[in-house]
Amino acid sequence: MTPLDYGRSFLIGRGAANEVRFWIESRTRIIDVDSGKTEDFWQTASCKSEHTFAESDLFQRDNYDFLPIFGPEFGIIFRRKAYLNPGYKQIVPCDEMFGGHALHLVEAKRVTELTTNEAVREATYRFVPIVSQTEIWNDDSGLRAIIECPVKTMNTKRQEDLYQVDTGPVAFPDLTQKGGRNVDSISLAFLAFNAPHFADFVIEAETPIAGETAVHHFSGIQTFAATNRLLALDEV
Repeated sequence: MTPLDYGRSFLIGRGAANEVRFWIESRTRIIDVDSGKTEDFWQTASCKSEHTFAESDLFQRDNYDFLPIFGPEFGIIFRRKAYLNPGYKQIVPCDEMFGGHALHLVEAKRVTELTTNEAVREATYRFVPIVSQTEIWNDDSGLRAIIECPVKTMNTKRQEDLYQVDTGPVAFPDLTQKGGRNVDSISLAFLAFNAPHFADFVIEAETPIAGETAVHHFSGIQTFAATNRLLALDEV
């Protein structure tokens, strides 16, 4: 999978009421190994609830995080409020999200896979854009997923030749669910890894905070066997 140049990849709505442009922050490809069918989901940048094109008071008072994910047929709109709201995750036909959408995807022209810790660190110190691809799988369901995103945070330690990726959010699929719609399996998560063979995810979930109070928060930690690739997007 050729990585995207995330600095130049966008999605734009077709609706006359608001031809909104979203920056693409990650893509998740879900693969059914038995059928060979694949579906791509595009997670776009978060914004805040607003009164669009109003003359004043642009932000809504009961404000919430607004984050859409677009798929081939259905998409997801996440509305995270300061309290647990029942309409937090809404699955919508994509043609009803901003009047449909058009993708503007720019693939990286020159890519170098970083195969050693030293190569990862040196690309980091050269301020080269780095994209990660994390592949996970479930042998029982026969589903695989490749989660690709720009590395926003990279930790390094020269003395011990170490690195650690910590980035997100990404569209995280529950690969134990087979037979239904892939879109239903998707949650938001952050990922971390510091080796090629495993990845940790912290998944957004209903999280108790005091007594019977709960919020949507990144609290569900899971570890997966994985194949991690780090790709430097070198200048042409």
